[in-house]
Amino acid sequence: MKAATVVQIKKELQHRNPDEILQLCLRLARFKKENKELLTYLLFEADSEEGYIETVKTEVDEQFELINTNSFFYIKKSVRKILRTIKKYARYSGNKETEVALLLYFCVKLRDFNPSIKRNTTLMNLYQRQVDYIQKKIGLLHEDLQYDYGLLLDEIKI
Repeated sequence: MKAATVVQIKKELQHRNPDEILQLCLRLARFKKENKELLTYLLFEADSEEGYIETVKTEVDEQFELINTNSFFYIKKSVRKILRTIKKYARYSGNKETEVALLLYFCVKLRDFNPSIKRNTTLMNLYQRQVDYIQKKIGLLHEDLQYDYGLLLDEIKI
């Protein structure tokens, strides 16, 4: 089965009544965790972006606490998982400021992580890629935000 385009789906949804749309959304939420997370964001957390950022930061803190520090192999796996989670949550928001704030927080946590990431080339490269990515994203923001986030970025560079 080939999936319909977004335009086709939009046209079809315009012809449906609100009860049918409600049932479709609930059915969609049942099938994938990401669908449910996105609906949760849109319904409950989209109004307060600051609260959403704080919620994600709390989850990131918890994930950093759970990292197995016995070897750099486990550390790398866990750090990549945390980064995937942050990117997913930033995608839900669709807000560039949110993405920059979350990635800056990730970089701060990674920089301050113990054992130091400076002893592992892969983790240092991952960290540097994120710093470069943040720098590109900051360039797309409003001038005042560019300055504020630019100062924060300068603080976290190793």
